[in-house]
Amino acid sequence: MTLPPKPPSREGRVSLWRYMRLFKQDLLSAQPARLYRAWMAEFRTPFFRSYLCNQPDLVNLVLKERPDDFPKSDRIREGLAPLLGNSVFVTNGETWKRQRRIIDPAFEGGRLRDTFPAMLAAGQGAVTRLADMADGSPLEIEAQTSHAAADVIFRTLFSLPIEDDLATQVFEAFRAHQRTQPVVNLAALLPLPKWLPRPHRRETRYTARHIRSLITQLTERRMAEIKEGIAPDDLATKIMTTVDPVTGQRFETEEMVDQVAIFFLAGHETSASALAWALYLLAMFPEWQDRVAEEAGNGEIGFSDIARLKITRDVFRETLRLYPPVPMMVREAACPERFRDRDVRKGSQIVLSPWHLHRHERLWERPDEFDPARFDSENGKSCLREAYMPFSAGQRVCTGAGFAMIEGVLLLALLVRAYRFDLVPERPAMPVAHLTVRGKDGIWLKVTPRG
Repeated sequence: MTLPPKPPSREGRVSLWRYMRLFKQDLLSAQPARLYRAWMAEFRTPFFRSYLCNQPDLVNLVLKERPDDFPKSDRIREGLAPLLGNSVFVTNGETWKRQRRIIDPAFEGGRLRDTFPAMLAAGQGAVTRLADMADGSPLEIEAQTSHAAADVIFRTLFSLPIEDDLATQVFEAFRAHQRTQPVVNLAALLPLPKWLPRPHRRETRYTARHIRSLITQLTERRMAEIKEGIAPDDLATKIMTTVDPVTGQRFETEEMVDQVAIFFLAGHETSASALAWALYLLAMFPEWQDRVAEEAGNGEIGFSDIARLKITRDVFRETLRLYPPVPMMVREAACPERFRDRDVRKGSQIVLSPWHLHRHERLWERPDEFDPARFDSENGKSCLREAYMPFSAGQRVCTGAGFAMIEGVLLLALLVRAYRFDLVPERPAMPVAHLTVRGKDGIWLKVTPRG
């Protein structure tokens, strides 16, 4: 049985400092193998305690039943603060609720239909760009999926193709930022006063400032177009003109820049990761690739056609199970708790890991196998409800989850019906997690025209 690549777990106990070094290199392989079977695990350091929770009841408690008692952890926010500021991804409490009231209407079902033509244009652009590279020689596919996902974001958010000069500058600046950005600021793990600034790499601060200055240009330009009544009816216009029904406020420029930064980071980085792994899995399992190509057909794919692409959707869903783009989420206990007969102190870090939950040996049948048909089984259906959260869950579920599922299915169908993707045996992929789950040395495939 051929299994999709999975990073090796660390063996035995290691010192805190050794663990921190491993964690910085890759948070997946830094973890012990027992987490794929454990309902809960406790980690103690001199600075804080953390609890990884895999038991579905505990996950539901944190994300769905009492989410306000488990806010986002500041330890993750510290690492992302230079770029994201006070975006909806890192805020808590009333600030977060106000931001979601303004953002969520832009991603409702009817609005998704409106964004579909822009999404389709980006997908067709990706097919066209691959034409000159599809000669059967090894191609690093993450770079291509990253380009396609960025094109989707710019077209749907600002009605700009990736070829636009300002869009290209933002895309290149994000790539530079990703190379400097650790998954967590290690200084945030120390018990320093909250008012004391945490150090960040010089390159991280520089690239974040550069990105935010470019996004500010886009945002100010759009605000001027809105005032003149000439703004296109896209996601940015919808968000920037929406009034919070509770406070009567709109986003000011600075706060809108925060939101655009997370839209790009979350919508571009995560979609690029998922699409690249989907293509790699289809190269590993060509019989599924042929089924996706056949299902896509030769005609134009419209918004209503997405619902009929069941095989493609199941392939993408299984990809998100095996390679959830955001492998871990961290919350903080706002008050003392008791989990599985253990006292959890106020301030403890609560780690929820889609990576481990999606591969949990006591929940999923054959958890490490690629099987898109599993979602038709009773086990697959129950695990979808209880042990599947690539977009988080509860009130903090990703506002772009529906957007991402349409985008992933559409781009996968367009690419696979146009090209055949094959493995490069001498360059196998291996997952590694920093901001998202990517290929350690890239994801390499041979691409050739179909038919």
